[in-house]
Amino acid sequence: MKLEEYGVSEAFSQMLIEYIDEIKELLSSGIWENVFLNCSKNEVFVFWLLYRREEVNMTEIADYIHVPLNTATGIVSRMEKNDLIVRTRSKEDKRVVHISFSDKGKLQFEALIGELLSYGGKILSSFTKEEMELFYKMTSRIMELLREENKKEKAPRKLRKIIIE
Repeated sequence: MKLEEYGVSEAFSQMLIEYIDEIKELLSSGIWENVFLNCSKNEVFVFWLLYRREEVNMTEIADYIHVPLNTATGIVSRMEKNDLIVRTRSKEDKRVVHISFSDKGKLQFEALIGELLSYGGKILSSFTKEEMELFYKMTSRIMELLREENKKEKAPRKLRKIIIE
């Protein structure tokens, strides 16, 4: 498969390939491990949800990271095994399990935020005012396009009728 099949010029295709290869090298495993502290994408999102809400239940986690409940349970179990979160049963309803940060998890999340802010600050402080304005416009446009694509994906699909004789 070639990018040219999608209407991308050969020159742009080559530039994009080289750019991605360079980014791959710049984001060495050492940097990646520093920034995300050996967390999966879903674990980072669970951290973020806990930061925003302090305490959640399994259904809220599953809904937030858009995974089935059994997948969310696996993620939470792994995080609990690593002492990043704590599960406690509700006093009112023993069937309900609340998830919150452990002390270690809170420290790891604070370190994660610190690393992200550090790298982000280094990058953004290197931009001029004009570059920042352009960056903001480009980021806003990308988000707009992604929202449009997301709406398309959520649109109900047309049912295809099959005539059976």
